[in-house]
Amino acid sequence: MSEPFRLGVNYWPRRKAVFWWSDFDREEVRQDFALLRELGLHTVRIFPLWDDFQPDPRSVSAAALRDLVTVADLAADFSLGLDVTFFTGHMSGPNWAPRWLLDGPLPHHPWIQGVVSAGKLTDRGYRNMFHDPLALDAEELLLRETVGALHDHPGVWIWSLGNEPDLFAWPESAAAGRDWIRRMTGQIQAIDDRHPVTCGLHGASLSEDNGLRVDQVFAETDLAAMHSYAIYSDIARTPTDPDYAPFCVALTASLCGKPVFMEEFGSSTAAPGGPSEWIRWTSLGMERREFRMAEEELAEYLRQTLPRLVDVGALGAQVWCFADYVESLWDRPPCKEAVHERFFGLVRADGSLKPHALVLKEFAAARPQVRPIPEYARLHVDADAYYRAPHEMQRSAYREYLSRLPS
Repeated sequence: MSEPFRLGVNYWPRRKAVFWWSDFDREEVRQDFALLRELGLHTVRIFPLWDDFQPDPRSVSAAALRDLVTVADLAADFSLGLDVTFFTGHMSGPNWAPRWLLDGPLPHHPWIQGVVSAGKLTDRGYRNMFHDPLALDAEELLLRETVGALHDHPGVWIWSLGNEPDLFAWPESAAAGRDWIRRMTGQIQAIDDRHPVTCGLHGASLSEDNGLRVDQVFAETDLAAMHSYAIYSDIARTPTDPDYAPFCVALTASLCGKPVFMEEFGSSTAAPGGPSEWIRWTSLGMERREFRMAEEELAEYLRQTLPRLVDVGALGAQVWCFADYVESLWDRPPCKEAVHERFFGLVRADGSLKPHALVLKEFAAARPQVRPIPEYARLHVDADAYYRAPHEMQRSAYREYLSRLPS
């Protein structure tokens, strides 16, 4: 029996963004979830910001847990399933380190736009979450307390062990990365054997060996999750390439042998009525460059990409992100340094819908179903050989994939 192709969204509210847990408003969430239900969506990915939920490594905030249960209650009220993502961690440019983890080197990565702790930019680095003993004990505690509070809740769909965690820290090796995933998955499954577990990897785990190889990580989880953005890829044919995200699903499934959920994809947008454009700015002394799609072009991108994701056997897809952010947030992280993050929503800052929200609604109304992986999407890759030269292998695999597409 087939299952529905799950359509969803990654969620931060437009008036609060990353600060919603520290200024929680039930009515705000209720209104947003009501809109998502009206659009016909199935899933909402939420991020219990690590520092808000665990300001001390030896305890979990009871108030934050209560608010999380409230969010799950609202999700259930609107027949939405939560994708609960732990250890956030990296988010929208900055790395949001819990205050007790500070004391280590600053991360050096061109994607990272500062370290934020206790809500403020800091010049301090932090210890490695994959190896530091205090961090590992704290992580297990956070999983036990959170999963314990929600293990039988109808508002939960899936547990995720991170948001592009290689952008927060690297394990010392792929074997160490797999050990960490096994350890954390075991903590969840000891409490909850009903809800699947995954980890939100992204294109870097397909283009480099960062200690989080897709074959190793997803050997320890129930299903695979991938994040794919043509706007950031030097392999995609264009920033609006509709075959690139489906290809990443096919490649991930071929490497790990498990079904794949497209947990993030999309683009920021230009001003209403404005053309697609490259924007440039300086952040923390570095020159930044970002492609923003015209609103109608992003709608067309989704219109072409969503059926292709169904065709390759994806379990579903979640767009990034729910909302543009109100201007009062623009002088705070992440919006101050990662200026493109201001305009990633399917909802504008004034609450009005962008054109691609209506594409999602139309697609949801057609009730797409998960399909078996077709032969053209079964790529011939050996994981060990692949990770000896992952960037070149990914490029070669994309050429193979394009050559095999049905005409």
